Amino acid sequence: MDIAIVVEGKNDRAKLRRVLGNSISIYCTFGTPGTDQLEKLQKDIGDSHVFIFTDNDSSGRRIRRIIRELYPDAEHIYTRRGYPGVEHTPEDYLIGQLEKAGLEAHIIYPALGPASLWNKHEF
Repeated sequence: MDIAIVVEGKNDRAKLRRVLGNSISIYCTFGTPGTDQLEKLQKDIGDSHVFIFTDNDSSGRRIRRIIRELYPDAEHIYTRRGYPGVEHTPEDYLIGQLEKAGLEAHIIYPALGPASLWNKHEF
C-alpha cells in the first residue's frame, strides 16, 4: 500500500525527508489550500493511505480540518505544542511520532555517534 503524508510547506517536507525513506510520498499544501490545490492533492495522492502532519497552531489546525474532510480516514500525526512547527521539531521527537503512527519500517534512523558506542560501565 502506498503511503502519503500531507504537510504545510516545503521546509516541513525537507525535515521529514531527512528521517523518512523515499518509499513515502510527502505532499505540501503550501498554506491553506484552495479548490485547485485540493484537486491537485487528490489527483497526486490517489488511493494512497494518508497521514496528516501539520503544525500545532491555528493555521495548521485549519489545514488539518480541510484535509480531513478530503480524507476522512486519514491518520493524524502531531507535533508537540511547544515546537514552532514541524520544520523546527527535533528529529528524535519526529521519529517517535512516526513510530507511533506505525511507520517505523520507513524511518531512516541516524547513525550512532562515537559517544553512543560505549557506556560508563565498560571502564
